[in-house]
Amino acid sequence: MLAAVLRRERAVVRLVLLAVILACWGWLLVGAGMGLDGLTMTRMSFPGADHAGMEAMRRPAWDPAYVVLMLAMWWLMMLAMMLPSAAPAILLFDAIGRRTAGGGSTLAFVAGYAIAWAGFSAAAVALQAALQRSGLLTPMLLGSRAWLNGGLLVAAGLWQLSPLKAVCLEHCRSPVGFLTRHWRGGGVGALRMGLVHGAWCVGCCWALMLLLFVGGVMNLAWIALLALLVLVEKTLPGGAGYARLAGVLALLAGIAVLAGL
Repeated sequence: MLAAVLRRERAVVRLVLLAVILACWGWLLVGAGMGLDGLTMTRMSFPGADHAGMEAMRRPAWDPAYVVLMLAMWWLMMLAMMLPSAAPAILLFDAIGRRTAGGGSTLAFVAGYAIAWAGFSAAAVALQAALQRSGLLTPMLLGSRAWLNGGLLVAAGLWQLSPLKAVCLEHCRSPVGFLTRHWRGGGVGALRMGLVHGAWCVGCCWALMLLLFVGGVMNLAWIALLALLVLVEKTLPGGAGYARLAGVLALLAGIAVLAGL
């Protein structure tokens, strides 16, 4: 009887997690409040695309409402991209918590993870504002200078190949080890664990997320590609090797852009 109850509860957690991920992707698909739907913005992000309707993307100033919109866009985009790769840790935490006295709330763990990415989203919005005010972003939120796009690619490539990236990735790839080292009971403990796990994931993926300014912040194809890379890095056997390969490719691409090739 107890085993059947636990199986049903695990199924509910999986369904809720899937629903949240799909809702975040759905928000991006309808345009995340940007004035155009996601498919249109994706099409307009590619070179030579018809930019009819781009005036819908123009904003006169960074007023409070626009700041909130950008924060929501970045945060939900990060959750759409990162929650699939965080699912093993979330589900493992839930399984252990249900068998441990004072195991803590899975919701609190996910909330901590989401808070970590909210912090990154705030930093990304600040960077976006600085770039837009300097004229370094197009209305489609693409880098408008070769040195900026090339520099971001080189920076991402170097980070992918760095020892610090490897350390962060190892924490993300080993949910059993992470939970063993950081386990805390109760709701506050679960929130703290989620926050710490999220911080490691931010450390692992921040440079890749900044490549959104290279391919288009609202380019769904580019978003999906980066999300797939993160999922491969964190969950597949040999993920660290794929991370290094992506680093080499980003580095070479950045050098080519900077060289004007």
